[in-house]
Parts: sequence; structure tokens; C-alpha cells
Amino acid sequence: MERITLSDGEWKIMKLLWSSAPHTLGEIVKALEGETGWTKPTIFVMLKRLIGKGAVRMDDSGKLQQYYPILTRREITPEETDSFLARVYDGSVGMMLSSLVGRNSLSKEDIAELRQILDDAEQNGKG
Repeated sequence: MERITLSDGEWKIMKLLWSSAPHTLGEIVKALEGETGWTKPTIFVMLKRLIGKGAVRMDDSGKLQQYYPILTRREITPEETDSFLARVYDGSVGMMLSSLVGRNSLSKEDIAELRQILDDAEQNGKG
């Protein structure tokens, strides 16, 4: 699969489509207006970019155009994670976790979840 990265705005649209699809342009505008204040033309341009990236498809067989996600969150997340780590932490997961710990950003539940993930990775020979 070709490397696909999304802008922050494109992520907002994809999250909406992943949570419930399809949506018309008007529905997307209404769902995001309180959070973003974006206009219909702005969202239309972002949808066109998402279609061009192969992340979204448009069905115009009905009265209104409907937008559907093509890619799942699971398909996009690894690329985005790698891109984020490279940009912000020079690719270092340790630096990222150190930053979170240093800011007291991790709850006890977060720490327990991380331990479980690491234990599972170690057990499955992925560490």
C-alpha cells in the first residue's frame, strides 16, 4: 500500500466517517461545524483530497452524494504513527514515553495497559 498521511483536518473527517458512514457533504459540515467552523467549500476540498489519496470514495448514484471511508483506521494508523514519531521524537518511542511520563500524562490505567502491551509483545517474540 502506498504511504498515506492525513492532515489534522482530514483526520477529523475520517474519524467521522469511521464512526458512521455514509455521510453527505451537508451532514459532514453539520457534524463538524461546532468543532471546526469549516464551511462547505472547505470540507468539499478536503473530501476531494481524501478521494485523491484513496482514503474516501464518493457514491453519486442517489439523490445526494454519499461519502464512505475506503481505508480503515488500522490501515492508516501505522504510517501516521511512524510519521509522528519521526517528526517529533526522531523515531524514538522511548523519548515519546519519557515525555509523557515527565509531564505526568499517564494514568495508572495507561501504565497498566502499556505494561500489558509490552508483556504481550515480549511473549510473542516481537520485542
